Amino acid sequence: MFLDLTQHHEKPSIYNLLVGGITPRPIAWISTVSVDGVDNIAPYSFFTVASVNPPVLSVTQVNPRDKQNKDTLTNLLANKECVVNIVSEQQVEQMNQSCANYSSLVSEFAAVGIDSVTSEFVTPLAVKGSKVRYECTLREVITLSEKPGGGQIMLLDVRGIFIDDSVLIDEHIDGQLLATVGKMGGDDFTKTANVFSLKRPVVK
Repeated sequence: MFLDLTQHHEKPSIYNLLVGGITPRPIAWISTVSVDGVDNIAPYSFFTVASVNPPVLSVTQVNPRDKQNKDTLTNLLANKECVVNIVSEQQVEQMNQSCANYSSLVSEFAAVGIDSVTSEFVTPLAVKGSKVRYECTLREVITLSEKPGGGQIMLLDVRGIFIDDSVLIDEHIDGQLLATVGKMGGDDFTKTANVFSLKRPVVK
């Protein structure tokens, strides 16, 4: 099958073909706080490193059908701060529960029972059980489309990094100890238990 995207196609079909093929995707569990002081947390799987010098993370909101922005982007635009909590295997259930369609007046921390800790540099709470956390400020939002299903890229400046000593070996984060999960298509997730190594080749 070849899909010609210059022709008209149903957007849900395109979404499924994108998220089903671009896998596994890391998950940014982003905590923010609203202008009314409501603590929010939600997972995003359109997430990666955008730059190392300076350290910048990239997270994309796929615009919902029923409103312009999700609570995360609304809060980021208002307060310019967030925490990107990395999801390990033991947090999968809570992470999944936090993506339910709660009202913006409801804190997912309270509704789901997510233990939190105070962040070092930013106002939003951090997930206590998250072994790696990136405290960030908003650098820029790049709007690719304001239509439902359109993308808005949130570029986040990393201001501080928390790493639990239990996942550190020789000052490096050990992926198997961190035991992150990735997002597949549909309702599927994957573990990072089956890791293999390949040395990068050098051309002489």
